This record gives sequence, C-alpha cells and structure tokens, in this order.
Amino acid sequence: MLLGAHLSVAGGYTKALQKINAIGGNCLQIFSASPRGWHFADLSPAVITEFAAAKKQKQIDPVYFHASYLINLAANNRVSQLSKQSLKHELKVASRLGIQGTIVHLGSFKKDITKEPLPYENYDWYGDLVVNIKEILDETPSDTYLMIENAGNNKIGKDFGEIATIITSVNNPRLRVCLDTCHLYSAGYDLSSTEKLEAFLISFDSLIGLEKLAVMHFNDSRDPLGAGRDRHENIGQGTVPIDTFRLLMTHRKTRHLPFIIETPGFDDKGPDKKNLDILKNLVSHAKT
Repeated sequence: MLLGAHLSVAGGYTKALQKINAIGGNCLQIFSASPRGWHFADLSPAVITEFAAAKKQKQIDPVYFHASYLINLAANNRVSQLSKQSLKHELKVASRLGIQGTIVHLGSFKKDITKEPLPYENYDWYGDLVVNIKEILDETPSDTYLMIENAGNNKIGKDFGEIATIITSVNNPRLRVCLDTCHLYSAGYDLSSTEKLEAFLISFDSLIGLEKLAVMHFNDSRDPLGAGRDRHENIGQGTVPIDTFRLLMTHRKTRHLPFIIETPGFDDKGPDKKNLDILKNLVSHAKT
C-alpha cells in the first residue's frame, strides 16, 4: 500500500524524505517553495544528487509537488502569466528530481458559471484555461504530470463534468486528476458504502477515465456532507464516514493508488504518524 503525507521542506527536500520515513510513510507530497507567494525553487546539482540518493535509499516513491495556492489559470492576465511561469518552473524541477509532477487547484472564474446553461463546452471563458494548460504542458518535460485537484468549494473542479471537459479539451495524456476525500464530501459525494463507491467509480470512469486518476488526498472534513467548504480534519475526527477511507484503500479499482494525508495532526503540527497508523489499522482489520 502506498501511504504518505504532505510534509514541510523546512531544512531541505531531503529532510522531508527523512520525516516521511520516520512516521511510517512510503510516498510524499511537498511544496517546491513557499505556497503563499511567487517563489521559485533554485536547486544546486548537489541538492539534486542528495535527494535522489535519499529517495532511493529510503524507498520513498512516488513524490509529488503541490502547486502554490495563488495559481489561477482561468484568465489572461498578470496572475495567469505568473501561474504559468510558476508551474513551468515547478515541472522542470520535478523532472530533475524524479518527482511525478505537480498537483494543482486551477483557480476560479470571474463569472458565476452556476447561472449559465450546460453543456460546459459552451462557456467561452474555458478558452483561456485550456490554452494556458496546453502551453504549460507543451513547454515542460514529458516525464512529468500536471494533476487537477477536485474542489470542495465553488472553484474550478467541483463538478466532474467540468474536469472532464477540461481534460478532453486539452487532450494531453500528461493531464491527470487528484481526488481529495474532504473535497468530495464537501461537494456532496458520499462514498461510505461499497455500492456508493462502485457507482461513483463507474461515473468517474465514464466521464473522465479511471486511468486518469493518479493520486488521492486522504482528509477528513470539519463540515457536513455537501457543505461546500474546504476544511480538513484528522482521520476519524471529522464528518467523513471512516469506511470511506477503508473502502478506497481496499477496492480493486483504487487500492493501487498513492494516498496522501494533509491533516492538521493530532498535535496541530501537521500530518503525523497517528493519522497514518489509523489508516493502516483500517486495512489491517479489513483483512482479518
């Protein structure tokens, strides 16, 4: 089973590998630089060599970047230009480090798309978003992925029809999907039974394709089903039914995926061993 966490890179990228190993994880998510500004990682050959050696020695794989929170690709303005510059740089760094790619929230539209008629492909303002994504993929290494994370609020990616339209319009195999359990629950998806999960996966496969699902974020939620809010909680302390995590980790269609926690931590210091142990115990008990 691939189970990991989003950890700080304070002290360097290699330090994050050591930390995930110490709390019992075997895959990892990190920021390439501060997520709250337009910062760009500048890595020396020595850092790259050190990271590759530690990654191999501790058998931490895969590793992902999570893009800056400032990213918005749904426009043609200064922010979208900086967003493209940031993601291009990050994917180039990912290739140098042997990192899978970047998980990204695409941003938000300035218009209220909920007041417009379906189908999604009729929205004129999808043009900028698709053009921007194509440019990023065209100008970055082919051994990396750009992964759209689903939204739990009213930003781009709350609806799978929308994600499907974007992926179809971009038409590039390097564009993949990351699903977050907190965001799914906030958007009204209840996956707490075998029947509900199976129906969800059939729908996802029909709209997007399960082969496009690259990774999952495992987070509990502070808010009720369909609340439309993105507030993470520790596993078992929130409102997401605990069976949701067990079923996803054991279902034949999803058990091969990397599961990454972004929980606040039981000591409020970020993702921790206790959260990972709870998930491991769910699988262990499912096998007995």
